[in-house]
Order: sequence, then structure tokens, then C-alpha cells
Amino acid sequence: MKMLRDKLVAEIQRKQSFLCVGLDPDLSKMPPSILKEKDPIFSFNKMVIEATSDLCVAYKPNIAFYEVFGPKGLESLEKTLELIPSEVLSIADGKRGDIGNTAEKYATTFFDYFGFDAATVSPYMGMETMQAWLAYKEKWTIVLGLTSNPGAEDFEMLQTQNGKKVFEEVILKSVGKGDNLMFVVGGTRPEKLAEVRKLAPDHFFLVPGVGAQGGDLKALYDHGSNQHCGLLVNSSRGILYPKKGEFTTDDIRESAMTLTNEMRVLLEK
Repeated sequence: MKMLRDKLVAEIQRKQSFLCVGLDPDLSKMPPSILKEKDPIFSFNKMVIEATSDLCVAYKPNIAFYEVFGPKGLESLEKTLELIPSEVLSIADGKRGDIGNTAEKYATTFFDYFGFDAATVSPYMGMETMQAWLAYKEKWTIVLGLTSNPGAEDFEMLQTQNGKKVFEEVILKSVGKGDNLMFVVGGTRPEKLAEVRKLAPDHFFLVPGVGAQGGDLKALYDHGSNQHCGLLVNSSRGILYPKKGEFTTDDIRESAMTLTNEMRVLLEK
């Protein structure tokens, strides 16, 4: 399990980047020329990967963007995974949250069938939701901690009987369950990121909310990093769709480099 983290840390150091690119293909935002392709989802993802594979350390396909197209969408996902370099982490963003043999089937689907390196998991049904995933010692289980959406206030920020907030309970009860555990912590609230870091000093955080959602990269790094960097900062729309209408691989790369150039400066501190 330590090797799992060491491999990720080494890739961050090698590329001087902690960028995760969200592969969320939206037909309504793609260049019109891509829509003429036989498999526009795959063609678009290929364009993104060619533009960014040397800049990022992870790709995160949002599974809903593929499932919506049924078998063809899942075929596009399979072909996309074949393009991701082996040293780059592949994250299945499905936020599954079931228990027992159902959870086992989900874990088998993402880890064995598709071959993902990591998957996001919802802990709402309790610690049982993580067991099937954590059993895969050479894969990352990424548990929703404190998310970046406004609705996080509805449940995650509620105070429990012992005075702790729900998200704090999730993290405190999860820490120690394995070195192959990460947490999703939203990037739109850097001060909360610092609170979570105190609860989980050694774990990696997957941080959405940078780019289209307005997160401040320097602020979240200052509040959330640890001695190993400890962050995977995800950007989807901000990189994938740099402009309306036609755009090129170079446009996507330029958007990604806006973030990675800043990351390089932060890592050199």
C-alpha cells in the first residue's frame, strides 16, 4: 500500500504537477468537427489525453457521462481507458455507495472489468460501503468527505450528538482503514480544507472545484497540502471546453498549462 502512494508521489515530483483532468464529455460543448466522428466521445477524449497526458497525474471519467449513452457510451469509456498511460492514475468517478455483495459487484466492475486504478465511494450507508473497495489493496478508494457543492451544507455540515460535524465523523472513522484511502474535499472552501487536513494529515485529497467552480489553487494548496503534496486537484470544464465553437488540442493544452504552471511554482516552494 505504501508503494501505491510512493508511485503517485513520484509521478507528482516527476511532472511537477498534481493535476487531475476530469473526462466529462458533453456533446453540447464539443467542437462541431468532433461531432462528425463515428464515436465523438472517444474522439474528444483522445484529443484531451493527447493534449494533457504529460501534464497531469490522473484522469477522472465521470461515469454518468458514459452510462447515459448505454452500451455505446461504456464502449467509449473502455477505449478511452486504453489510451491513458499506465503511470497516470485512472479514477472511476461513480460515487457508488452500497453494501455487501452489491458493493462487491461495483468494485469488481470498476477494478477488475474496466481496470480503473481508483474509484469514488459515497459513505452514506456507513463503513460497510468501503469494505469491498478497500479489499483491493493495490487500488485507491476515494471516499466523499466534504464536497464543493452548495448542498454540502444540507448533510455534511450538520452537527452530530458528540459535537462533530458529519463530514468530520466520516473522516475520523475512515482514517486508519488503509493507506489506499483518499478523501474528496472541495476546493471552493480552502479554510475547510485545512480543517480536514488536521483530521487526515497523511492521506491524499481529491479536490474538485478549481476552474469553472471558482476554487483558488494557491489558497487550497496552502491550506491542504502535506509533506508529500497530498493533493490531486481536479479540473474538468475549465480544461475540456476552453472556448465555444471550434477549438483545438493546443487550446486544451493551454488551459491545462495555466494550472500546471502555477502548480510547478507551488511545488518548488
